[in-house]
Order: sequence, then C-alpha cells, then structure tokens
Amino acid sequence: MNPLNWSFPIAVTWLILFGIILARAGGTFLLGRLARTGIRRIERVDRMMSGPKYRKAEAMIERYGAPVIAVSFLMIGIQTVLNLAAGTTGMSYRRYLPALAVGGAMWATIYSTVGLIGFKALAAGYQAAPGLTVGLAVCFALAVVGLVIGLKKPHETSEAAAESEASIGPGAESTRS
Repeated sequence: MNPLNWSFPIAVTWLILFGIILARAGGTFLLGRLARTGIRRIERVDRMMSGPKYRKAEAMIERYGAPVIAVSFLMIGIQTVLNLAAGTTGMSYRRYLPALAVGGAMWATIYSTVGLIGFKALAAGYQAAPGLTVGLAVCFALAVVGLVIGLKKPHETSEAAAESEASIGPGAESTRS
C-alpha cells in the first residue's frame, strides 16, 4: 500500500495519512500511559524505556512539552520515542491531543504533497541519470553532516567557557574589589 501509487485526490490522501498518524502516534502515547501503570514488566518494553534515546526524549518532553510533540512529526527516527515518552511521563491529554493534531496535520501535509512528489522526482532523476542522482544525494548528506558538526562546535565552546567561569567561583569577584 504505497502512497506513491494511490490515485486519490491529494485531499483524500491527506485524510488517510492524517488518520494513520493519529492512530499510530496516539497508540504509541497510549502504550506509554499503560507503561506508567505496570506494562514495564515486559522485558522488551523495559529495555526500550531504559535506552539512551528514550531518556533523551523524556528529558525533552519534561523541558519543552507539547511543542516538542508537534515538532517531532517532522523528525525521522525520534517521533515514536517522543510520543511514548509523553505517555510514560504522564503528559495530560489536554496538552497532548492538540500537539498530536498539529503535528499530525504537518506530517500528513508533507507526505501527501511535497513528500510524495519528492519521492517521485527522486525516482525519475535516478532513472534518467543514476550517477548524478547518487552524487547529488551524497553531496546533500555531506552538507547535512557538515551543518550538524558546525552547529555543535559553538555549543561546545560555550560549555568550555561556562566551565572556566565556574572554576573562578563566586568568591573570586569579591577578591577583585
């Protein structure tokens, strides 16, 4: 059931995808709610909830809440973990459901319009010029990796500055006067 092969109008495709994401993400949230009440006794669930990805997702939800859930629908690989963490941390339905609706709408819009068109364009490009398509994909991947590395460096230098400032200590200012 590949959405690329659907012959529905975009609005119908959007509604189908929106329903799928509501069921999938909402189900994951409900699984998290059940985990709060004891399903963690299942070894596989406990292993997933003890992992570093889950711990990081839990910390993000604790700090930022509903906006993290809405934006998670734009991130590949972390969406499911964040929805599970929202359930296990006890995020209220009042905060979760609007975030689910907004995030699910964004996800369905992307995948029913640009996402599917992008996949079709990529497939057509590969059929016309496989070498060029693979080369451009590699360049794009390298650019993303470079961006991620470049964005981490200023953060690391600010941490080093904070550590050196902390080593001076609060009493150091009073001795300067």
